[in-house]
Amino acid sequence: MKVKYEEMVKEFKRVLFKNGFGEQDAQAAAEIFAQNSMAGVFSHGLNRFPRVIEYLQKGSIDPSVSAECENRMGAFERWNGNRGFGPLNAKKAMDRAVELAKEFGIGLVALGNNNHWMRGGSYGWQAADQGCIGICWSNTCPNMPAWGGLDRKIGNNPFIMAIPRSNGEHVVIDCAVSQFSYGKLEDCRLKGIELPVPGGYDSEGNLTTDPAKIEETQRVLPMGYWKGSGISIALDLIATVLSNGNSVNTIGTFGDEVGLTQIMIAIDPTKMNSVELTDQIVDDIVKDVKSSIPVKEGGEVYYPGELELKNMKDYKENGIPVIEEKWNQVLSM
Repeated sequence: MKVKYEEMVKEFKRVLFKNGFGEQDAQAAAEIFAQNSMAGVFSHGLNRFPRVIEYLQKGSIDPSVSAECENRMGAFERWNGNRGFGPLNAKKAMDRAVELAKEFGIGLVALGNNNHWMRGGSYGWQAADQGCIGICWSNTCPNMPAWGGLDRKIGNNPFIMAIPRSNGEHVVIDCAVSQFSYGKLEDCRLKGIELPVPGGYDSEGNLTTDPAKIEETQRVLPMGYWKGSGISIALDLIATVLSNGNSVNTIGTFGDEVGLTQIMIAIDPTKMNSVELTDQIVDDIVKDVKSSIPVKEGGEVYYPGELELKNMKDYKENGIPVIEEKWNQVLSM
């Protein structure tokens, strides 16, 4: 089943408006969810939408508040998200980081006390669309064991880097520091497909490619094993120190995944390069990567963000594929 982008925005907006959003914010938030699905990141688009509505109805998200700057020092600002709607707060914070970068060459906004930002890559694309390198990450609730541990102590804290190209074909890496995010596990389970490589442990302590078994144990695997574990801890430390917000451990005491901490960094390469020089550098590196000999005959090597660009073009023209169960859930709201 496929749904047109405009229809998806319309239905999301209708539900958000009825759950406390103003007209303008409902439109902006609906576009974020629909764009996530259009990029092929269904886990943070349609599939996540019902859970967000549940949080709104429980009062865990306040749609009437917005992030505010609490302290500033040159290119570095500390903001409070006031537990408002995560994606709109994150978008506002990255826009501010870009403004700072245009003034100082680099801008950093540490956003504490925010809620889930959905697809972190959105804010990398957002910075790149404005000609900036974007670097951002978020912490989460404790949802992954540290390397060597059984119980969940660290987050699969998503990390994003975006490098702009003036033609809009930006290079964007968006990844959780677990081998697979929980959203990806859910997406694969709903589609009835196995993971391409082991993503966590089953109830007997064996590595498995069965997403349902990993969801059952919640023992996801850090990417790169001990490396992903270490990166997760470092990202949480930096974010908490810069924002004076909530750490992964503190978020774990809230009951719901709320009050998260996020870092938005923007760097303006035009302070040192011409746009043409940056384009040439990026194009040359991408061209070299694309010249790789594929492992499989007829295969192709993709640069980060290339598949999302393909999805956006295809799904905008031909409709967004949806899991009928999830779409019907939204229609009935």
